[in-house]
Amino acid sequence: MDAQCEVCYSIFPPIENPNRSGMLQVDDTHQLYWEESGNPEGLPVVYLHGGPGEGAPPSKRQFWDPDYYRIILFDQRGALRSTPLAEVKNNTTQHLIDDIETLREMLGIDKWLVCGGSWGTTLALAYGEAHPERCLGFVLRGIFLGTTDEINWFVYGMRLFFPKAHEDFVKWLPEEEQGDLLEAYCKRVTSEDRDVRQEAARYWVKYSGSCALLRHDPEGVEEQAADDTTMMGMGILDPYYFKHSMFLEDDQLLRNIDRINHLPCAIVQGGHDMIATPHAAYRLHKSWPGSVLNMVPDAGHSPMEPGTLSGLIQAFEVFKKTGDFHQP
Repeated sequence: MDAQCEVCYSIFPPIENPNRSGMLQVDDTHQLYWEESGNPEGLPVVYLHGGPGEGAPPSKRQFWDPDYYRIILFDQRGALRSTPLAEVKNNTTQHLIDDIETLREMLGIDKWLVCGGSWGTTLALAYGEAHPERCLGFVLRGIFLGTTDEINWFVYGMRLFFPKAHEDFVKWLPEEEQGDLLEAYCKRVTSEDRDVRQEAARYWVKYSGSCALLRHDPEGVEEQAADDTTMMGMGILDPYYFKHSMFLEDDQLLRNIDRINHLPCAIVQGGHDMIATPHAAYRLHKSWPGSVLNMVPDAGHSPMEPGTLSGLIQAFEVFKKTGDFHQP
C-alpha cells in the first residue's frame, strides 16, 4: 500500500463550456448526453459516474488538467440530461457497456483512461473486462464490486452506523413490506403513479445522501433530494439495479480480473466510506498486484472530501508523467 502524498492537489478551474457536446441515440428508447472538454489532441479520459442515475455534471470536468487530457463525460441511460429520465426499459449493465463502446467509436478514440466513482467503479471494471484492449488504465474511487454482501450492507447494514437515517428509510413503508426493502422500493419506483415513484425516489436519495459523508451535511442532503432530475434518476435507477444484482453474477468482477490486472490502476478509497466500504477496495487491490491503493483516513464516500479529491487529482497528475500511478 503506497503512503499518501504529502502534497495537497487542488481541483482545476471551472470549464464553463465543453468544446463540443451532443445527444447520442443508442436504441429506439434512449439518447445519451455526452460532452468533450480540455485538449482535443490530448490523452483521452472517460468518466463513469455513480448512481447509476447520478449523471456527470459540469463540476466533474475539473478533475483533469485540461491542457493535457481530452475529457469525455456522459450521462448513462436514464441519468440527468439523457432521455428518457429514469427509464428502466433496456437499462442494464450490459447495455451501458455497449453504450461506452458506441461513444468511443463515435469519438474516434482508440484507447482511453477509464475513471469511475462508486457505481462507476463497477461499470468501469465490467467495461474493462469486456474490452481490455480499449483501456489505458483505471482510476477508481469508492470501490463497489456489486456483490450481494455490498447490496445487503447498503440496504440493511448501514443502520448500525446511521440508525436515524435508516429508520426514516424504512418507517414510511407499510409494516408488512419492511422485511424486503428492495422489493418494496422497486415496486414503488416502477409504479405507474408518478407521485408514488417520486416519493420513493426521494426517500432513497435522502438515505443515501445521509450516509455518504464523514461529516454529515443535512442541507446538502435536502438540496439533492429537492433536485427533481437528480432525485428521480438516482432514486429510481439505484434500487432497480440493486434489485437485479447490478446485472452481474456474484463476485463476477473479481473472478474475471485477470483480463485487466496487467494494466495500471489507482484506487482512491475513503477510509470511513460506509456506502462503498474499504473492504471492497482492499479486495480489489489484493487481486491487482500492480495497483496503487490510497486509503484516505479522513474521508467517507464523496469524491469532494479534501483527501479524496487530492488523491484523485494526484493520480491523474502522476499518470501524465509516468504512464502509470507509481510516483516517479
